[in-house]
Amino acid sequence: MQAFPDTTALRDPRALDDLLLYRLWRAMRAGIGMATRIAEGGFGITHREWGMIGMLAQVGEIGPSALAVQLQLDRVRTSRGLRSLFEKRLIERRQDSEDGREVHVRLSAAGRQLFEDMFPRISALNIDLLECLDAEHHGIFLQCLRDLELHSTALNARFAVSGKSDRRLGGTRHRWSSRSETDVRLTALGRSARYG
Repeated sequence: MQAFPDTTALRDPRALDDLLLYRLWRAMRAGIGMATRIAEGGFGITHREWGMIGMLAQVGEIGPSALAVQLQLDRVRTSRGLRSLFEKRLIERRQDSEDGREVHVRLSAAGRQLFEDMFPRISALNIDLLECLDAEHHGIFLQCLRDLELHSTALNARFAVSGKSDRRLGGTRHRWSSRSETDVRLTALGRSARYG
């Protein structure tokens, strides 16, 4: 396993291993991979479709735009996911009785059954992941997660990072900027950082 940073390195990163987002990604990668194998291998749906099914089981009937907000997905990805779930007969669509342009979605009977069959396996995986933490640390861990989520959401809302991704043109697969540096504005800290 790669060297793990101490608190000093986290606050003053000098290498990839010191970066908080990189460590979080490494921690999530294996767990998400297992969840994806359950979804795809066991139930024939993608990990993103599972997220939609789980949210629909939680909130009931909802509009596609509101679902996108709940899942923090853009509308295009949400629309594609819902179309796939509809073709698999895992969701139902209903037009609003007052505004025919409005469409609501909800789980079908098959979708509800899939959720009830799949959720225990995903839940067991999440419980297994917590076994490495002492029980008295669970509350601290959840508070840290909450703080990170709230702060990253606030940073994103304040456009702390300049520029935007553009996947319509193939993103970085087909082109690479000739600029040697990209300005990253860390407005929350009141300073600028540069990454080569």
